[in-house]
Amino acid sequence: MTAVPSTPPTVTGPRPTVGGMVYDDARESDVTSLEKLAAELGPRGYNVTLIVAEGRRPTLAVRNPAAPMLSENVLADAEWFWWPWADRIALTADVPAAAESVARVLAARE
Repeated sequence: MTAVPSTPPTVTGPRPTVGGMVYDDARESDVTSLEKLAAELGPRGYNVTLIVAEGRRPTLAVRNPAAPMLSENVLADAEWFWWPWADRIALTADVPAAAESVARVLAARE
């Protein structure tokens, strides 16, 4: 009968850095897309705050100042703007369409 080690062997060596570089580029792209969306929503009267925190996805907080309870966060990746519940808003290449969708969702209704 052969004894089975109780802990798996440890593998050591250099850690790959490519993944980190790709993430950094993606994060920069996400921030740029969100900045463009903020620039489109600000003149429409929405309060926008770009939130970039270490270890978290960049987020654009959007609030309707006429109805402060109408607020939402928007995320972005290389291709799409997203609601936090994982529904697509619009392509990042079509910032006006994304702004229109966000404005429609956050519009005050009478």
